[in-house]
Amino acid sequence: MSTEPAEAPAVSRPAPTAARVLAQGLYETRNVLRNGEQLLVSLILPLLVLIGVHRLELIAGQSVPSIDVITPGVLALAVMATGFTGQGIATGFERQYGVLAYLSTTPLGPVGLILGKAVAVLAVILVQVVVLGSAGLALGWSPDLTGLLWLGLGIVIGAAAFTGLGLLIAGTVRAEATLALTNVAWVLMGAAGGAVFPLGHDGAAAALLLIPSASLGEALRSASIEGELAVLPLLILAGWAIFAVLAARRWFQWR
Repeated sequence: MSTEPAEAPAVSRPAPTAARVLAQGLYETRNVLRNGEQLLVSLILPLLVLIGVHRLELIAGQSVPSIDVITPGVLALAVMATGFTGQGIATGFERQYGVLAYLSTTPLGPVGLILGKAVAVLAVILVQVVVLGSAGLALGWSPDLTGLLWLGLGIVIGAAAFTGLGLLIAGTVRAEATLALTNVAWVLMGAAGGAVFPLGHDGAAAALLLIPSASLGEALRSASIEGELAVLPLLILAGWAIFAVLAARRWFQWR
């Protein structure tokens, strides 16, 4: 009979935090890219807007904004689609079905879950920038190369603001209401909120420049066309991001 002590059973330990967040982010990215409805809103509709407005410019002439104006606007529309509409709707239904409450009790935790969603948003936006940017270049877009850094900065801040707003809505109202609110708001902000088409800077119309879609559109157009950092629009957008994150942290409900 052996007198050696029995070995203790192996204990399963969770992966490091960064690995858990990255795995969650890649999982959500794959889900978005495989989901036909989300792909339609995030990529196909912005691409159709880009091509459609460019064709209209060729027909109507100078009365329609040029491809140099439209392309950064469509990039703004794509950022809103992914951060606001896509992430808001997905999170709303995950909350309603109890998925969020379940995942928040795993080693990933609430913070890891939110960071994973941020990774997914940035990954999908990277795909959008490559596809829509390539399409814009093929149609004649000629961005100021010195402004590409500011373009990227505007996209990141815009993603933070609109993802925060999407999560705020998803965490405070029912999933069906989130679906309706985010879709309607996305269409309105894209069509008349200064994202795709520039707003006037004089009179009462200037007040609309305070809304996040107008700030994002202004920041991306300034970077792309003039190669400049649009300080005021980015500050407004950063203010929206801070407000959305703080409000979501205060009122977001996991169930």
